[in-house]
Amino acid sequence: TYGHAAGAKVFKRVIEYCGSIGIEAVTVYAFSTENWKRPADEVSAIMKLFTDYLSEAERSFAKKDIQIHFLGSKSVFPEDVRKRMEALEKASESKRQILNIAVNYGGRDEIIHAARAFARDCAAGEKRSDALTEEMFSQYLYSNGLPDPELLIRPGGEKRISNYLLWQCAYSEFYFCDTLWPDFDEREFDKALIAYQHRERRFGGVKP
Repeated sequence: TYGHAAGAKVFKRVIEYCGSIGIEAVTVYAFSTENWKRPADEVSAIMKLFTDYLSEAERSFAKKDIQIHFLGSKSVFPEDVRKRMEALEKASESKRQILNIAVNYGGRDEIIHAARAFARDCAAGEKRSDALTEEMFSQYLYSNGLPDPELLIRPGGEKRISNYLLWQCAYSEFYFCDTLWPDFDEREFDKALIAYQHRERRFGGVKP
């Protein structure tokens, strides 16, 4: 529980730092669809941190130039929490910096959600299955209208992406480090950016 609280403080620092150096969009994996399997007291602590963040965002939002999006199914949250999430998204539409918070999110779940939505539109005669393209399918994802990540940072010494943005990270650059998230700071973030600067992004092609 202490680690999650410390991680929440790091989240705020990193978001502010990204804004200060001109990074236009940041996505943070706050809580996955699989995290519900964790001990009940841990889940409860994480949910409290999340609702505390909502309260803080509601109080200080007018002062910040941040556009908030919640990626994942909101259906599991109480109605009052859903309404607060939706109100924050609506109120921030014209802000500059994009902050995506992936909560109750899973990459596979997102793809299934999108496939079902597309199938419903086909059944209703609004879409044709043989006309499906990557661009069209992307419109059914939680991230519709948002840029795909250029860099994915995975701290904590793990070498996996844990069901995170499976569709969107098709050509993202990955950076893994041993630093635990509660210890992550601006210096560690700079290391990731420097590593990214040395990457050559070809998107499946060859160097011109």
